[in-house]
Amino acid sequence: MSQSFAKRFYKQVTTERRDGGYVILLDGRVLKTPKKAMLLIDRQDRAACVAAEWDAQEIEINPHLMPATRLLNVACEQTPLRREDLVLEARRYAGTDLLCYRADTPADLAARQRQDWDPLLQWAAAQDIGLNTVNGIMAMTQPPAALDKVAAKARAMDDVSLTLCVHFISVFGSAVLGLAVMDGHITAARALDLSRLDERYQIEQWGEDEEARLRSDNIRRETLALAQLI
Repeated sequence: MSQSFAKRFYKQVTTERRDGGYVILLDGRVLKTPKKAMLLIDRQDRAACVAAEWDAQEIEINPHLMPATRLLNVACEQTPLRREDLVLEARRYAGTDLLCYRADTPADLAARQRQDWDPLLQWAAAQDIGLNTVNGIMAMTQPPAALDKVAAKARAMDDVSLTLCVHFISVFGSAVLGLAVMDGHITAARALDLSRLDERYQIEQWGEDEEARLRSDNIRRETLALAQLI
């Protein structure tokens, strides 16, 4: 069954400086969050991303095609009330970071993991986030000081950046990759590729079905769109 959406009810989308931030105007009326608060955005470039999403809607307003709007709604409504929960979530991901769990076999996959993932762990270690690696999927304990550093980095972020960082961390399965993207060390596209290394290896061996490809394409499209908010 096809999903129905609200019809586009506005002609012009603009941004305006207001109350120390920026708002989106739909035919001069301020865009509000789902809970009817004014969507006040901290930076003009971030507001421009949201405005572009609303302007791109044609006949219907499809929220699934508006990742920046969705994320900024969360950052406005929810993040101020649960910042510490998000900080702890980032810390928890670091405790089971994808980059730390390595394959024993096949040898070429293990070699790819070392080649592609080790430089990111070295970068993290230089940020005082020194994490251990293990072969296989057996749980291991990471150094508390490293996990605390992840939490400190997350805690220092503004609401939008914190929301975005934790979103990236969950998509990548890696606090290291999420922080590396937020710090500008690597692009979001590169981080996504690194996080899908095992998956891409399997596709090379066995091929990819259409449903999985569409899901992967959607994740990539949304990830690249959200990267504009950094």
